[in-house]
Formats: sequence, C-alpha cells, structure tokens
Amino acid sequence: MSSVSPESSVPEKSLPAVRLRVPTEEDAYAWHRVFDDPEVMEFHGGRAAEVSVYEELTARQRKHDAEHGFCLWTMLDEDDEVIGFTGAQPWPHEWGPADEIEIGWRLARSHWGRGYATAAARATLPRVRAAGVPHVVAMVHPHNTRSVAVAERLGMTLSRTYPHQRLGVDALCFRLELGD
Repeated sequence: MSSVSPESSVPEKSLPAVRLRVPTEEDAYAWHRVFDDPEVMEFHGGRAAEVSVYEELTARQRKHDAEHGFCLWTMLDEDDEVIGFTGAQPWPHEWGPADEIEIGWRLARSHWGRGYATAAARATLPRVRAAGVPHVVAMVHPHNTRSVAVAERLGMTLSRTYPHQRLGVDALCFRLELGD
C-alpha cells in the first residue's frame, strides 16, 4: 500500500503506509493492549481505561460509521498490526467545542516518530469531507508536542483554548476548514 498523499504543501519525509478499518469487537482488546503504556496515556489521564471502556467505544464507533460514514477507525501498519486509532467523531464531552466534529489519533509508542499518525489523520480528512463535515477540530493537551505537530502538519490552526475539566490545563483547540 502506498503512503497517503499530503493534503497540505508542507514538505516532509515520505509517510508510511497505513490502513484504517471500522473497529471490530476484538479491537477493544487490541486498543487496550497498545494504550496500556504510561507514555501513550500521559496526556489522557496517565493509564489505559478498562477493557469495558474500549468495548463500549468500539461499539459506538461502529454505529457512528454506519450512520455517518466516519468514526475513530482502527489504525493498522504495513503488517496489519493494530497500532492505534484515528478518525473523527462528535466531541464527546459537555465541556469544550460542543457540537463540533473532532479529529483525533492515538498511537502505540513503538510506532511514534515515523509518520503514522499524520498519514492516518490525512486519510481521515477526505472521508470526513465526503460526509459533508465543513470543518474539524482537534483538542490537544498543551504539553503534547507530538499531537500539536500532527495538527500543524494537517494545516490546522489554533483557534482557542478550553479549560480541561479533568486535567486542570487549558486544552488547545485546533481547527481546519475542509472546504470542497
């Protein structure tokens, strides 16, 4: 599989091949396994959620994909190994950018720094655009420099901040107009 073509004109190294699929029931266990790492979860509460949370999350994503054509997809590398998720969903919290569609990504530490999150997020944008979404946001912890870099590589710009209700910081809200 060839790498995803860039949506922006930012020159960068060649991106790896990545495949996205609607999450399966088994992916709940795979997500739990790859996210059971304090470094991966540093900006998401410090530890992986219980498997039951991922079971509910993958079920909700299957439903969302069936209804809207996009979701948080399971991300697979060249060897079809589950390495995380990326995609888009309605902002799921009462605080923050209510009524917005958030693009997001979370990646196994073993795959950091190789362009997987950027490649997968770029593959997400045309799918969300095709579903009629006019723009997306990305909520990022201010110290998560890796995710800030992905948002910027996508061409997103910082639009505002929101007080994070659990982590006690002002989360960065990036925005990208999808246009036609």
